[in-house]
Amino acid sequence: MTPHRIKGALLLVGGLALVALPYWAGDLYQLHLASLIGAYWILIAGLNLVVGYAGQLSIGHVGLLAVGSYCFAILAGTHGIDPFLAVLACGIVGGLAGLLLGLPSLRLPGFYFAMATMAFALIVTELSLAEGHLTGGGTGLSVPSFPAPFNTPWGYYWLILGLAALVTWLTWNVSRLMWGRALVAIRDSEVAATSVGVRLFRLKLAVFVFSGVTAGVGGALFASLQSYITPDTFVFEIGLFFFVCIIIGGRGTILGPLVGTVILTALPELVAPLAKLGSFFYGVLLLAVVLLIPEGFGRVFALVAERFGEPHRSHEVKPDLGRLRGVLASERSPA
Repeated sequence: MTPHRIKGALLLVGGLALVALPYWAGDLYQLHLASLIGAYWILIAGLNLVVGYAGQLSIGHVGLLAVGSYCFAILAGTHGIDPFLAVLACGIVGGLAGLLLGLPSLRLPGFYFAMATMAFALIVTELSLAEGHLTGGGTGLSVPSFPAPFNTPWGYYWLILGLAALVTWLTWNVSRLMWGRALVAIRDSEVAATSVGVRLFRLKLAVFVFSGVTAGVGGALFASLQSYITPDTFVFEIGLFFFVCIIIGGRGTILGPLVGTVILTALPELVAPLAKLGSFFYGVLLLAVVLLIPEGFGRVFALVAERFGEPHRSHEVKPDLGRLRGVLASERSPA
């Protein structure tokens, strides 16, 4: 069996396992946890293009998550708009918020951009407290569920799984085509990227707006999953969590950050009997990844693929020395 068929078979088995998860999950809480991972991943998949591919240090995407969550709660809950139309509106509002944030801040270098995104997250939290007539203030808002057949834990999981698969497919297509190469060029050297015609600001703004759209959709699904949201739901540590999922997963990959999201979301539950040591295990995991696999989990998968897949083909151009000698000899010989 060829490596491509092996990869296709693994993807098919993994997809079927995810679709059938409600039937083999131990209890409803595990299904809830899987839905939470899916909602997180919808946001992180878009953020991965910003952080992992373009190299922009965005640590305030929890603000965009809050924008999507409150937008869904207000539209679907307060005003009774159809939840599916509300999710679409949340994606649009999230994209607009990303545009308004990205226009001034993406011109800032490095850590200044990170500080701007952090400030945005703090501003959103303060606004959610101040605008009590819309957000419920410190009391918060109740969030409605989706209509049948998505009003059960099984149906809602399949809805999130479908949207997560769509977002993953979109980001995978962006990463493997010309846009992905341009983003990696920006991450590695903006000067070199500019020299080959990459429009830095326009491309960074485009992927940042896309990450705002995915954050808005992810926020809507997250809010419905929680059923009730308050400003305390969107603490700044969640934004750092999104960022760390990408870093330990590995920059420049799609599968690595997905695995990072699964591990970091499930880790508190895996060590639940040792609740007091939860932060300890979290720190040990981060330290182990930084020391042992600094390029993230994605590098591990790449090494496995190289080991069991097709041999790496070198693109180095080797000179034909024999032909060169013949040409030189013919030039030296008398006519």
